[in-house]
Amino acid sequence: MHQFEIQRILPLNIGGLDVSFTNSALFMVIVVALVSLFTIASMGGRALVPGRMQSLAELSYEFVANMVRENTGTEGMRYFPFIFTLFMFILFANMLGMVPYTFTVTSHIIVTFALAAVVFIGVTIIGFIKHGAGYLKLFVPSGVPAALLPLLVVIEVISYLTRPISLSVRLFANMMAGHTMLKVFASFVVGLGVIGGWAPLAFMVAFTGLEILVAFLQAYVFAILSCIYLNDALHMHH
Repeated sequence: MHQFEIQRILPLNIGGLDVSFTNSALFMVIVVALVSLFTIASMGGRALVPGRMQSLAELSYEFVANMVRENTGTEGMRYFPFIFTLFMFILFANMLGMVPYTFTVTSHIIVTFALAAVVFIGVTIIGFIKHGAGYLKLFVPSGVPAALLPLLVVIEVISYLTRPISLSVRLFANMMAGHTMLKVFASFVVGLGVIGGWAPLAFMVAFTGLEILVAFLQAYVFAILSCIYLNDALHMHH
């Protein structure tokens, strides 16, 4: 499981706190650089008839814009840059992790939890700014008998507080499980050799295709759930 090990590249210690520059931090910088390069370079020409790169960038933009518009309405479009950044960062991090000898930053719970915590805290702040104390009505389902209210409020609060956990664990678990499976079958290919290795090799090829699909789907799920949580904060549909 060496592919999941975090290694210090540049050891740093500030006031007893380990703030070393690691392989995880390096690949996050690479992901940000790749996303920036992709969006800036592809839209640099702004051709009337777009080329492949420009078409891909425009498709990404429209895909996320439609997602935000459909789930949060026009009011939510002011938060489009954040959702787009979130989606592209996770997508590129997942896809980069599919390249041999790279590091998958999204296979670490601390990274995915940090992203989920930013979404959770941001959405909660937006909710209270927009509705004030009225945002607490989100935890009180309408049309419920008074006798059941205490129980349902507790359930609603717990489900609200578990949002960042479910959001982060889903992404981390899918990426870690997928890469672990690929590693296991790769060891079978090596262990069984030329004669018996073709079966796990064929499975690996198929599973790699599935992993690429999962890499996209997990970025999509993370972004769309963020939109749904944002919609709750903006419109309080319950």
